[in-house]
Amino acid sequence: MNLQELSAHVAAEFQKTYGRAPRYIAAAPGRVNVIGEHTDYNDGFVLPMAIEFYTIMAADKRPDGANIVTLRSTSQPDAAMVDLAQPITPTAPKWGNYPRGVLAGFAARNITPGGLDVLVHSTVPLGSGLSSSAALEVCTGTLIEAVTGKTIDPIEKALIAQKAEHDFANVPCGIMDQFISALGREGHLLLLDCRTRKTELVAMSDPSVSLLIINTNVKHELSGGEYAERRAQCEEAAAKLGVKSLRDCTADQLEQGKAKLSEVVYRRARHVIGEIERTTHAAEGIRSSNWPAVGNLMYASHYSLKDDYEVSCPELDVVVEIAEDIGAKAGVYGCRMTGGGFGGCCVALVKADSVEAITKKIIADYKAKTGIDATIFSSRPAAGATIIKS
Repeated sequence: MNLQELSAHVAAEFQKTYGRAPRYIAAAPGRVNVIGEHTDYNDGFVLPMAIEFYTIMAADKRPDGANIVTLRSTSQPDAAMVDLAQPITPTAPKWGNYPRGVLAGFAARNITPGGLDVLVHSTVPLGSGLSSSAALEVCTGTLIEAVTGKTIDPIEKALIAQKAEHDFANVPCGIMDQFISALGREGHLLLLDCRTRKTELVAMSDPSVSLLIINTNVKHELSGGEYAERRAQCEEAAAKLGVKSLRDCTADQLEQGKAKLSEVVYRRARHVIGEIERTTHAAEGIRSSNWPAVGNLMYASHYSLKDDYEVSCPELDVVVEIAEDIGAKAGVYGCRMTGGGFGGCCVALVKADSVEAITKKIIADYKAKTGIDATIFSSRPAAGATIIKS
């Protein structure tokens, strides 16, 4: 379903749930990161795109006039209640803390929607690394704008959403997910400088290519602390190399200072420094529609994440190997794991007219090699957060 069809579906579901039509509808997309992994907390660049999968909220003022927001979801059994007359704090159910944190962030700016009945529906696959949480947060902020008639700078909205995730969901996320959900534009990727928060739209208007998102449907349970450990290793590398962050270190400087680092810390730094460079080069390649060059950068990113950063897993590696076997002649330019790692999704740059054949081939080969059914969909760069009805 496209966005208009989705909004009609959610409006009908709202009518069933609350017995009346919604007055407000807002939407915000999930995202896939095309390249630039584990660079965000090293002050580097990322290159995400909004995908054609959305969180949508339909709402209406409460008929009883109570200053309470009731949030119901089509996928969650428990409703979340937020009493706007009281200080807003995290509480059960857990899913409600994402919108709760955003309501708190807007309230701190003296923007409150008053009592509402809300229905939440999402087509962003949960637990797949496509940022369903950021879509929920940014959608909440956009709904508040629709209800109050007060719009805020989309960067400020993204930062409110990020703070909600930090303070209410206890997830120390970077800024990429909320930025692309709030600032995405149809037909464009977003080059984000995580140090300055400067954004640049990168047009991807060539209709001959598309991006495939391949969900391995695997998420490996880890002993815990892998991300924190890698972050600490990056900070150790920067300190020993005498730079503020790895963003400030060149490949030559890394080689000159190699003796100061353990083998593992050296490899972590090599990934980050190389990935920052690959990301800016990929943006240049996309601007000039140099798809073979972009594809090669994606493969290089994957093998760096696999070998130097060690955040891949066998299932992600199998997808990339299948993509390489298909090759550019049959329509695959490049493929890489996307997201934090240890499962989740790969993203592949493919010829648009070969999507169906490539999808069938990857599904069949992945099932044969792993025994697992992959879920695959294609997306063009989608629009960011939008008010559909106000």
